[in-house]
Parts: sequence; C-alpha cells; structure tokens
Amino acid sequence: MAKADFKVTGMKCGGCEKNVQAAADELDGVLSSKANAKEGLVEVEYDEGKISLAEIQQVIVAKGFPLA
Repeated sequence: MAKADFKVTGMKCGGCEKNVQAAADELDGVLSSKANAKEGLVEVEYDEGKISLAEIQQVIVAKGFPLA
C-alpha cells in the first residue's frame, strides 16, 4: 500500500472535490482519496500492485483537473 499527495489546478468548490474523488475512487487499486479545493491537493492511498500513481493522475487530468 502506498500514499501520495499531489497538487492539481482547477478545483474551486466542493463539487470539484467530489468529482476528483469519484474519478480516483472508481479506479481498481485506489483504496481511498481525499481532495481539498482550497489547497489544490489530492491525497490518495492505493495498491501499487494494481495501479500506479501516474495512472491515477492521468484519470484526474482527463476529468479536467491538470497537475500543478
């Protein structure tokens, strides 16, 4: 199990936080996620044997929230 924090841009409200978390949480291998719009931060806990951090980030970027 691994944990990572990364910065994203474009999150402005609670709805954005929910969209980012939903995008991450639907991925096989993501155990939990938390987005913070005020800080522009996403925290994820994931199984490195099932998914990489790059794959998680790619899905979030595809949802319209680029990495900072």
